[in-house]
Amino acid sequence: MKSQKLAALFFLTVFSALPAASALTFENIKARLEAAGYSQIREVPSGKIKTFKATRNGKERSILVDSTGHIQELQ
Repeated sequence: MKSQKLAALFFLTVFSALPAASALTFENIKARLEAAGYSQIREVPSGKIKTFKATRNGKERSILVDSTGHIQELQ
């Protein structure tokens, strides 16, 4: 029982610290992308999913960023 309570507390602590999709600002996302080596970052209007264009290693890339800030480069 005690381990279940600790696990629940850990879960709540970790996931309550994650920003909601609406809380991720362009500045937050830009900083994450720059840290990952991207430049010339711009947001592309696309509804609820945040889509970006950026340059990395001299090539323009399309990028999705989910509500937790996870970066996924599209092929």
